[in-house]
Amino acid sequence: MENWLMSVMENYGYVGIMLLIALENIFPPIPSEVILTFGGFMTTTTNLSITGVVIASTIGSVIGAGVLYFIGLQLDVERLDKIVEKWGHILRLTKKDIHKADAWFDKYGPWTVFFCRFVPLIRSLISIPAGMSNMKMGLFFVLTTFGTLIWNIVLVYLGASVGGSWEAIVEKMDIYSDVVYVILALLAIAFVIFFIKTRKKK
Repeated sequence: MENWLMSVMENYGYVGIMLLIALENIFPPIPSEVILTFGGFMTTTTNLSITGVVIASTIGSVIGAGVLYFIGLQLDVERLDKIVEKWGHILRLTKKDIHKADAWFDKYGPWTVFFCRFVPLIRSLISIPAGMSNMKMGLFFVLTTFGTLIWNIVLVYLGASVGGSWEAIVEKMDIYSDVVYVILALLAIAFVIFFIKTRKKK
């Protein structure tokens, strides 16, 4: 996959970077770390600039996040209520659980959207619950743009700084991603255990 990503970027420049990052947001397994760090490296060997790569990748990120946000809008609380009403006994969920989660996101959603832009995998998927909770569109896109801009600047700049050794940055980011995945898995397990115990007490 990495060879294909690099080929697209080399052939289509800023447009290729923008489209790849947009696709990466919708399809998280595509590694943004490779796109951004290699894009930074390309600024040392082509006429691409750091500013141009950052702008192109940020536009792509916002486009991709927007697609997932609008998907989330179609899965609003009312529709989830209907799903839970039909399948809740199997999923062990109630309408109350859905509304609690929605209330939590209404309260902490803006900060969640911003900070999750620095977390692999979650940085893309967080756009769906943002849409589901009907977060104000303007606020969503502002926070998404700023969070994504910081992430892109850091990785593009690192790629440009190390030049031909850009793959070393990708390796470090892979370690960072693995650590994050383990933490997320542990948190998910802890949440499931807590949820089950709470339901049993009730």
